[in-house]
Amino acid sequence: MQKVSCPSCGAPVEFKSHASVMAVCAYCKSTLFKDADSVRDMGKMSAVLEDYSPLQIGTSGSFGGQKFTVVGRIQLRYDAGLWNEWYVLLADGRGMWLSESGGQYTLTQEKTPAAELPRFDKIRIGATYGLLGMLCTAADVRVAQCTGGEGELPFQLGAGWQAKVADLRSGRHFVTLDYSESDTPKVYAGQAVTLDQLKCQLLRDDEAVKESAGAYRKRIQALSCPSCGSSLNWVPGVTKQIVCPACRSQVDTTTDVATVMEAGERMARLKTTLELGAKATISGNAYQVIGAMRRRDDEGEEWTEYQLYSPRAGFLWLIETADGWQRARVQDDWPVWNRDGAIKLGSATFRKLYEYQATVVSAIGAFNWRVQQGDTAHVVEFESGKNRLAAETTQDELTWSYSTPVGADQMRAWFGLNISDKALAPKTDIVKIAEYFLYGIFGFNFIPLTSAFDETWHYSAFAAAAIWLPAKIMSLMQDE
Repeated sequence: MQKVSCPSCGAPVEFKSHASVMAVCAYCKSTLFKDADSVRDMGKMSAVLEDYSPLQIGTSGSFGGQKFTVVGRIQLRYDAGLWNEWYVLLADGRGMWLSESGGQYTLTQEKTPAAELPRFDKIRIGATYGLLGMLCTAADVRVAQCTGGEGELPFQLGAGWQAKVADLRSGRHFVTLDYSESDTPKVYAGQAVTLDQLKCQLLRDDEAVKESAGAYRKRIQALSCPSCGSSLNWVPGVTKQIVCPACRSQVDTTTDVATVMEAGERMARLKTTLELGAKATISGNAYQVIGAMRRRDDEGEEWTEYQLYSPRAGFLWLIETADGWQRARVQDDWPVWNRDGAIKLGSATFRKLYEYQATVVSAIGAFNWRVQQGDTAHVVEFESGKNRLAAETTQDELTWSYSTPVGADQMRAWFGLNISDKALAPKTDIVKIAEYFLYGIFGFNFIPLTSAFDETWHYSAFAAAAIWLPAKIMSLMQDE
């Protein structure tokens, strides 16, 4: 360990690793660059936006039989959100990276590749590449800006530093190709992990997250819509974007001051079964509904997806369709997919069920990435018994999610009086049924009607009204 004094403010700064070349002073945020035996002040580093992360500088744990300590962090921002890269120092002096995005974690270490690597601009989402003896699927390709840092880091970065990275997956294995410094990437490989698996200690508790999340250090942010001034009901730090319930503006919360991203008056008003802020205890963890979005497939069928958040358990999705409810989580363990009609996850085989384009119709509340009306994703669903796996592909990302059905009684137990029997029951489109019935009657009586139209049309019209009007009234009663 090397201790130095900050050239800017004189505060003590520790370099725990001899491999670290820079550190951010915890007091004045000056960036210190270590050059041989001297330390130079490279200017101010932006303060890190405190978020929902339970990790912090000093968090410890163990991996592969070795203890580690979190010694640094950089925060990277792209057009749809941000993520954290925590620099971890092992007991033997080696460094690793603990990546944190949307409540998911991967632990990687730099590797030396034995084969030629693809160019950054040639990597395609969903394509497979041979890396480190594995067949890996491209999951994420991003260009991101560094928005802040703290602690000590193994390389020099500053304002405007840009990361060009591609993430690839194979089962639980994870590979990052980092093109930030040159066209020949650095390779980091590891696996998806959980904080429980890492036996993490000295994590921030729930109250510390609530008190500091969403605000820059020594600064308080107003939680009001910059467009209309309405109070925003959200979970600070958990979300990167809020859709204002009052004016439907999209508000970006990852900058110094919340800014309106796009006027939302065009968004249709969204009626949901679960209200924003609704609380439930699921599998022993306290969750809260923070966002809801309505999506539509290319055949016009719509459904609603609710994002829930728990400080301890992370993010969870509840999906409401005409067939009932499903609980879904984003997968850490990816299935083997050869682009055919079946996939395997562990010992289970999933058969292809649906393939469609999903479009966001409208959204309210908050999400841990940017959601906007018109966003589209190509979805392929697979089924094994009552369980489903879904692959969602966008221009920049591929994700897998695993869902299981949830019964009406279970939903009532979770949310209590927030859900009624009528809301849980799938709505039958009585008007359409009545219309189809009338089409059948008209077709059956087409010849009699044409031969004696003047004498029978009023009887037919009266009969049609007697069928259609009650159906319309019952449909309106369902919507109330």
